[in-house]
Parts: sequence; structure tokens; C-alpha cells
Amino acid sequence: MATTAYSADTSVIPKRIHSSCDFVQTLMKLQRAAQLITSTLDLDPLLERVVDDLAASIGSVEVCVWLRDPETDEMVLQGVRGCTLNQKGTRLKIGVQGIVGYVAATGAIHYAADVLLDPYYIPCEPETRSSANLPLRVRDEVIGVLSIDHNETNAFSDDQLQVLQALAGHVAVAIENARLFRHERVERERMHREGEEARAIQQALFLKAVPLVPGFAFETSWQPAGAVAGDWFDFIDLGSGRYGIALADVAGKGMPAALLMAATRSLLRSLAKLEASPAQTLMQLNRILLEDFPANKFVTMIYGVLDSSSREVTFASAGHPRPLLINGHCSFVAVDTGLPLGIRTSSYPEHTVKLAPGTQLLLYTDGITEAMNRHYEEYGPARLIEHFLRPDACVKSLIEEVQRFGCGSDGTDDATAVLVRSR
Repeated sequence: MATTAYSADTSVIPKRIHSSCDFVQTLMKLQRAAQLITSTLDLDPLLERVVDDLAASIGSVEVCVWLRDPETDEMVLQGVRGCTLNQKGTRLKIGVQGIVGYVAATGAIHYAADVLLDPYYIPCEPETRSSANLPLRVRDEVIGVLSIDHNETNAFSDDQLQVLQALAGHVAVAIENARLFRHERVERERMHREGEEARAIQQALFLKAVPLVPGFAFETSWQPAGAVAGDWFDFIDLGSGRYGIALADVAGKGMPAALLMAATRSLLRSLAKLEASPAQTLMQLNRILLEDFPANKFVTMIYGVLDSSSREVTFASAGHPRPLLINGHCSFVAVDTGLPLGIRTSSYPEHTVKLAPGTQLLLYTDGITEAMNRHYEEYGPARLIEHFLRPDACVKSLIEEVQRFGCGSDGTDDATAVLVRSR
């Protein structure tokens, strides 16, 4: 079809003025329709409601909502009532085809009082005699066209056209809100899927079998505050009956913390078998992280090497909470700590603990001791000791207790614990 040069002039056929009673009734119906329209946030049901309510209120032959496709710059039929020729998905060229194309191009209302005399009208329903087409605008941009056809010539009065124009403004806002709602919902669903995938990856890393070490048993519990966590633990087989045990907490939450966690874990695994001691391992790890970590990000970590033959664990700590030694009574191991990893150069003093049979050693993150209840009280070291004075204490019951303690509080943190039992 050849391009038509459209004029901005509308039909000059005199408009028939409806009775006051008819106009008031129509106005009330349209007001109710506007209220219902703006209460809907799903785009497809919204468009169905627009065309159905308008058709019922005005008694029109056909009501259509056309929306602009920004990729093709065409008008696409998205909502329709009373049309037998065009179906949803029908497209019109802007500035080329029909009154809809004209209104989309000019942004001006176009009222064809007699469609048989209108140069832009494309015949559709045989009963149609007049057609009102109104631009749907958002921030001075035409996002669509509301088209209302009637089976009477000159069916709409000036007052009714003004009411329809106001209603078109409500419809445009409702459509934009529905589009934003749909976009946000799609984004939320995408982020949820990505979060679930990331959580599954983390679970695959952590929820694998703990090492089988003669004379020892290990218990672990990992409870992210969200879909993914910055907390992590690891067991590294160093050979000759020696095992690296790491527990760390990346500053922050969510996906950024999870990404930094994965990078730190990978580096530790590479360095652990190259360095002779926990202190040297943390120093080398810190050196690399200083070069690669973003500003204001850091990791607290406690890293120990268990020698199963001597039953000794040698620790080095990078700003991490002190381990808890459990042997009939509970006491925190006096581990001197260096700075958290990723801040600046630091040394990491070592401390050795002998695990006689019946002794337990608990490693944990501050998401346990710093967990708060709704009264802003911390779970704290005293409650941690009290818990492990019970004969049936384990890391699973610890995490459950911490969760009950923090129930109703505004903020939560990742909570992770590793328990080494010497048998």
C-alpha cells in the first residue's frame, strides 16, 4: 500500500448532541469503567476489560486497542471487541494505514463522523458509520490508539469525545503501569531462577560427603539468609593423613558475596597444597585478594590443618570468631588473629590444639553469635556455650535454636557451623 500524506484536519460534519440524560448515564458508566481499568495490573486482562467495558457502556459496534511495537514501528491489535475482520496480532503501518496509523503518526484525536466520507478509514464491520480514534499517550509519547466505532452516523457529541479523551488518558496510564508490572515480574522471575540455580551450585559444593578420617567425625550446617550465601566451609585432603578445614564469611550478602565466595574458595584450594602451614596459606591468599578484590570487600576466615596421626589441629585466623573447644566444659580457643583477607598486608599467627578422644571443636560464623532477636539482643557467646553443654548438642540443633531466637527480627545473616568430633 502506498504511503498517504495525512492532513491534521478532522471531519467537519456537525456532531449530533445527545440528550442530557443519555450523556449523564454514559458519563457515569465511563467513570466506573475507568475505576475498574486502573485497578488491573496484568496487561492482557486489562485490555480485555477496556474493550469490554467501553463496548458495554457506549453500545458501540467495535472497540479496539492498538499498541505500538517499538521494534517494527507498527501498531499491533492487542485488545478487540466486536471485530470479525481483524484478530489480535493484526498490524498496521504507522503513517500509512487507516485512521489508527494516522493517529499514531500525528498524536491527534481523529473523529470520523461519517466513515463513508473519511479518507483514512479502512472498511471493517459493515454496520460501522462513525469512528472515534484517540491517541494513548505516556510522557508525550504515543504508545497506542483507542479506536471506538459506532453504527450511527455522527454518534458522539463534543462532550462525549472529551470524556473519551480523558478516559484514554486513564487507559494509557493503566497500560504503562501494567507493562512496568509485567517487566518487573519477568525480572523477578529471572532473578529467582538465577538465584535458585546459584543456590543449587552452592549446595553441590557444600552438601557433599564430609571426609572419612579415622578417629574423627565431622558435622556441618549451612543456612543462607537468602537464596545464596557468602558463608562457606571446605575440607581439603592434603595427603599423609592431613586435612585442611576452612570456614569463611565474605562481607555482604546475596549474589555479590556468593561470587566472591566462589573465587576465594577456588584460590584457597589451589594454595592449600602448595603452602606448608595455615599461616603461609592465609598470607598468600591475602596477597592475591588484595590485588583482585573490590574496594570495601573482605573475607574473615579460619583455616586449620588437622593431623589425624597426632590428633593436632593447627589454626590461623583472619579476623574470624574464635573456635569453641568442648571437653566436658566449653572454652574459646585463644587464637591470635590477623586482619580479614582483602584489607591490607597482615601476618596470621598460628595456634595448635590437641583433640583427645571425646573432645569436640566448633567453628562457626558470626551469623550465629551476632544473630539478634526482635528486642535487639544478640545470641552471643554465652548462649553458644550453654547450647554445647547439653549432651545432645549438634550443629543442626544449634542452627535451629539460632533461627528460633531470631524469629521476628528485621535482619538475618548467613549462619554456618562445622563441628569436629574426636572419637
